[in-house]
Amino acid sequence: MFISGGENVYPAEIENALYKHDAVHMCAVIGIPHERWGEVGKACVVLKPGEEAFKEDLMDHMREHLARYKVPKSVEVMDALPLSGMGKILKRELREQFLEK
Repeated sequence: MFISGGENVYPAEIENALYKHDAVHMCAVIGIPHERWGEVGKACVVLKPGEEAFKEDLMDHMREHLARYKVPKSVEVMDALPLSGMGKILKRELREQFLEK
């Protein structure tokens, strides 16, 4: 969970909405620092092989399925997400990648 503008935001709920999109193979939502809101969501998405989806398509999809304050402020389409040996997405490593930028 992260807090954005005083609201509790649960990444799992956003990820469930993203998995409803036909082109999404894997996804993870992380909270990243924001001056005004404290933290905002960033959706990291890996597309299915041969599928194509633009960032704005994914944002529109989330806007259709989530309350406005839950919609991440950005989407990053990636080749792969960091995984543990058991295949679990390593959100801490993912978050650190974007904090370094």
